Amino acid sequence: MSLSSGSDSELCCFFSVSCRERSVSVRSLLLAAVCITLSVIWGVYRNDDRWIWILQDLLGVAFCLNFLKTISLSNFKICVILLSLLLVYDVFFVFITPFLTPNGESIMVQVALGPGAGGKGDSNVVEVPGDQTSSYEKLPVVMRIPQFSALAQNLCMMQFSILGYGDIIIPGLLVAYCHRFDVWMGNSRRIYFISCAVAYAVGLVLTFAVMLLSKMGQPALLYLVPCTLLTSAVLACVRKEFRHFWSGSGTYQVLDESRKPLLSEGDAGRSGGVRSC
Repeated sequence: MSLSSGSDSELCCFFSVSCRERSVSVRSLLLAAVCITLSVIWGVYRNDDRWIWILQDLLGVAFCLNFLKTISLSNFKICVILLSLLLVYDVFFVFITPFLTPNGESIMVQVALGPGAGGKGDSNVVEVPGDQTSSYEKLPVVMRIPQFSALAQNLCMMQFSILGYGDIIIPGLLVAYCHRFDVWMGNSRRIYFISCAVAYAVGLVLTFAVMLLSKMGQPALLYLVPCTLLTSAVLACVRKEFRHFWSGSGTYQVLDESRKPLLSEGDAGRSGGVRSC
């Protein structure tokens, strides 16, 4: 095992540990240690609803960001198909499955809250009692938002509204595509990205408003998908860019062209017997 480092100014970024022809940066090791520590803390204190929801939400944000960084959609047509199908899926498991289950409860809620949960609601966005003495297992697949107004009325119990990761990731794929399309078209103001992000915020507020007015859980995608899809499509039509926005044909052409100089330099370095950094 050997240690290697770069210049003093870049020591934190390039200091690495090598073992058997494999090298790992110290920064990656420290990051892995922090991630493992946070995961273990959540696993130990997952049933303590007084504060563990903060750590669960942080883990959820990291998971969603990593997913959106890893997966990308190449055009608006795929976005429409994917979001529409998942909208039907969400509505089915929220509004239809209660008629098919013996206890009349939504399958989506039971999966989100975990086995044995006694949550109140019928969708990905529900109200659940935060009883710190409860023994049922909680799954880290939802964002938990505490209702402080309910806490003020009952200091012994905390209530949460929950939002599934899918309600963040699925519309987020469209928001990410809008950002890439802005880059491709050279829109310095990021008009597609900002408009789609605002539409997502409006859809989320509408979801919680309907939930509070109807006093029952709502499938978030029922409001998020139309808001984001319609806003993006109308904007593309107004700017007369819908054909390019629909096909997305130029997005990966730009990415491929940006990689060509890097590939040529690498090939030149190999052919000359010199490795380029």
